[in-house]
Amino acid sequence: MKIAIFDSGLGGITVLSEAIQKLPKEDFVYFADTLHVPYGTKSKDEVKAFVRQSVETIILQDVKALVIACNTATSIAVNDLRSTYEIPIIGMEPAVKPAVEMNRSTGKRVLVFATPLTLSQSKYSELISRVDDHHIVDSLPLPELVQYCEQLIFDHATIEAYFQAKLADFDLSRYGTVVLGCTHYPFYRQILKELLPDHIQIVDGGEGTVKRLQQILQERNLLNQHGRADITMMCSSQDPAYVHKMDKALQFMLKGRITS
Repeated sequence: MKIAIFDSGLGGITVLSEAIQKLPKEDFVYFADTLHVPYGTKSKDEVKAFVRQSVETIILQDVKALVIACNTATSIAVNDLRSTYEIPIIGMEPAVKPAVEMNRSTGKRVLVFATPLTLSQSKYSELISRVDDHHIVDSLPLPELVQYCEQLIFDHATIEAYFQAKLADFDLSRYGTVVLGCTHYPFYRQILKELLPDHIQIVDGGEGTVKRLQQILQERNLLNQHGRADITMMCSSQDPAYVHKMDKALQFMLKGRITS
């Protein structure tokens, strides 16, 4: 049986690459809802319906666990999915808690990058209320970054200019950590690392999500000892060109480069 990883587009590839490295004997199916990407600019009701449609297709692929590799989809739909399906469903949330803990004693602030919809959800505000007891978290919506990723735009000049424009009003000396609160954003970790001051650490939720997946599979005796890391790529538009794009994005995450 396979582990399914789902996102609206290419973002969840960052989680898939982490899972491949941590669980090399598992087989995976990756599903992108390309008919409706991006989720971050759509309404809550729309996203809930899109996620439900996609998961109905994914479940038919003989899956033993499902990772919702999208902070927006998790905040809107994960509880509904867990009440519907018996397989373990692992969601994501921005890695605000570890970021706050990293900065609790330093006096530095935390800056969360996320989509507008994620930032507008009560699940996000509840997360901030729960973990940000010193009120050190600021949030910055970066909707355009999803579109750059979906177009496989990874060149330094374009992305660096975008980040510089978005961060122009921030005094980065006050910040200790940047949180990548959308699974598309880790594609740009290296460019950010080069752009941000050396003292700023960059965190995202992918590693913690895969650790949680591994833990749940172990608890339920579902770990595969004989898989070959087979990867099946699927998308709701059934577009072969997009499947090729997903392969290229995975190659970029695993090898750090795009080739034709």
